[in-house]
Amino acid sequence: MYGIGIRRVATAMVTASAATLLMTACQPGGSPAGAGSSPSGAPVKPAASTSTSTSGSASPSTPAASATSGSPAHTTTPSTGAKACGLPDLKASMYQAAVRPDGTGTGAAIVEFTNVSGKACTVQGYPTVAGAGNGSPAKNRPLTVTTTGGASTVKVPAGGKAWTKLTFVQVQGEADGYCKSGATPASYPTLVVGVPGAGAHQVALTDGVIAECDDKVTVTALSAAKPS
Repeated sequence: MYGIGIRRVATAMVTASAATLLMTACQPGGSPAGAGSSPSGAPVKPAASTSTSTSGSASPSTPAASATSGSPAHTTTPSTGAKACGLPDLKASMYQAAVRPDGTGTGAAIVEFTNVSGKACTVQGYPTVAGAGNGSPAKNRPLTVTTTGGASTVKVPAGGKAWTKLTFVQVQGEADGYCKSGATPASYPTLVVGVPGAGAHQVALTDGVIAECDDKVTVTALSAAKPS
């Protein structure tokens, strides 16, 4: 009986051990949790890495729209095909204007430039003006110039002319006259008229001398149209 009891205990222990092993073998994946297994028992695959391509095969970004330029701020004058007039190309003369301010002085004068070069040349802009003391350019007295009208390139053909009009502050009264400003009237036998790029031209009135006030003059742009 003692021997039978021992065998029964031993058999029970073997049976218990076998049951324990069987239960362990039946765990999902047969390995402890967290050892790279999934609830389904399939191995967990690592997630694919994500990277941004920097190769030339990447689609380029859409370029920004190009700015459309508007009209230029200034207007250019088409080429005339002629060179600018120089000092020896022009001959100047001056006479009193038909339309001038009331008074007893010169009032206004027209300066006429004739192209004597034998071929076309161009002038442009506003002349400068100085009174020539005693008829000498070395003793000239610059007048304060106010410009009027728009300037453009003027093509002067051989033998052709360009003009500018000078309007002075008029002398009033008789004899030596007087200036409304209280200044003393000035008298100049000649003027020195400067053409932009074409030098200074000394010129006298064909009928008298320049008499004006305040050493001021209003000047029109050089023009192909003769002013009055």
